[in-house]
Amino acid sequence: MNNPFNRIKQSTNITPDEIYNIAESVKHANFNDEQTVRQLIQHLAKVANRSISQAKEDQIVEMIVNNNVPMNMDELKDLL
Repeated sequence: MNNPFNRIKQSTNITPDEIYNIAESVKHANFNDEQTVRQLIQHLAKVANRSISQAKEDQIVEMIVNNNVPMNMDELKDLL
């Protein structure tokens, strides 16, 4: 059975160490603070080597800050 970290690395090129670092950084993050959320989104995009438009970043920030994040995986995939 494949390790989930290996599947993530294959599809996103994010290493397990980077995943742990991201998890640690969000552990105490204030998701009501727009600047904190923007920094996290920008960091994730950079680590995943993906570009994100300003409009898409704004949409994601608004959803997170307003605690309106979709819980359905299909909706989350559509967002990205």
